[in-house]
Amino acid sequence: MPSVPSIPELLDRKRWGGRLSRDELERLVGGYVHGEVPDYQVSAWLMAVCCHGLDRQELADLTDLMARSGRMLDLRPVGRPVVDKHSTGGVGDKLSLIVVPLVAALGVAVAKLSGRGLGFTGGTLDKLESFAGLTVDLSPDQFIRQIAQTGAAIAGQTPDLAPADGKLYALRDVTGTVGSIPLIASSVMSKKLAGGAPAIVLDVKQGRGAFMRDLEEARTLAELMVDIGRAAGRQVTAFVSDMDRPLGRCVGNALEVREAIEVLGGAQADARLVDLATTVAGEMLRLGGAASTAEEGRERAAEVLSQGAGLGKLREIVAAQGGDPAPIDDLILLPTAPVLADVTSTSAGFVVDVEPLAIAQAANRLGAGRARKGDPIDHAVGLELLRSPGDPVERGDVLARIHAASERQASEATAAVRQAIVLGGQPPALRPIVLDRVSSHQ
Repeated sequence: MPSVPSIPELLDRKRWGGRLSRDELERLVGGYVHGEVPDYQVSAWLMAVCCHGLDRQELADLTDLMARSGRMLDLRPVGRPVVDKHSTGGVGDKLSLIVVPLVAALGVAVAKLSGRGLGFTGGTLDKLESFAGLTVDLSPDQFIRQIAQTGAAIAGQTPDLAPADGKLYALRDVTGTVGSIPLIASSVMSKKLAGGAPAIVLDVKQGRGAFMRDLEEARTLAELMVDIGRAAGRQVTAFVSDMDRPLGRCVGNALEVREAIEVLGGAQADARLVDLATTVAGEMLRLGGAASTAEEGRERAAEVLSQGAGLGKLREIVAAQGGDPAPIDDLILLPTAPVLADVTSTSAGFVVDVEPLAIAQAANRLGAGRARKGDPIDHAVGLELLRSPGDPVERGDVLARIHAASERQASEATAAVRQAIVLGGQPPALRPIVLDRVSSHQ
């Protein structure tokens, strides 16, 4: 009978680019979760993965083991098709606030597990809490029951879903291994698999305002996550979308909620935001069986947007989670900052660039984001971008509007935003919002 390799032997094999079997990964990662393997050994394995990667079977096995380290949700009691949606995060990304009620209004249930903002990205949960009284802390049973009754729920991940991911991410955070593409893919997809949805649509952001700066790396991440889903028997589509500029016109929690409400209500909105929302929604409708093709789904989503039918479903979701839906009908009831300041153009020309990271940092310094988990945020503050790349401007035109808690903060943000908006003599060449699409079921 062959001897069982020791943990140091497994680490040495991976150090030289070898692969580990599912049982060996279970010994290493499962042992770490249960306190049987020390963090310094798992740290060595994480660094070896950063250097040599994981083959497709290793990645599928690792992700499945991470998902099965806790509770696996069973969404069959919902009684109809269920789709999940995930974004890798970007500046001004309020897409879930639009897509979730839009898809649910068209008859496909949405099980959305979301996160909070950290660093330069905003969090869907923080934005939703702009509605007074709303809770995002739903137990798994509450989550499933709300989806069955309302057609959608947006909640935070509970500690018993993919706990291995939480432990491994904390270790990656302090060992310089957060940027590994296979580890990012397994982290995202372990939570998606544990969430139980048979179909998943992913929005992989790429650009200066995203975690993935390189287009080929973003495509690789999309392909790996689709492969993981395929191996697990899930239908998965991933879009790679442009985050070289903020998405939409608003950055800041209540301001982004307001913009989402306006889009759902059929108001004239940022064309890129509407384009991405209807594209993602159309694919979710296809995977959920409400459209025969993605294009048909996109057309149905666009029609619902123009009619404002998604607003009713947003009211239901907010009310079901204990929130006051009144601001959906009266936007003035959303949190409002006491100080407004305009950023005006100092010359005529065209907007040639809006630097997304600088915009996000300005919003965070106003209090819209957090540097560490648990930091408080101010839901009311942020900024509106009133001119976009390609727009002509005259001297004195308002480029952006700052929403601040004090005059000092407004003044500091005004200077930062003015530097982030670049003017020139010619309009720029603009990238499309959707850069690529990868699907497990074409």
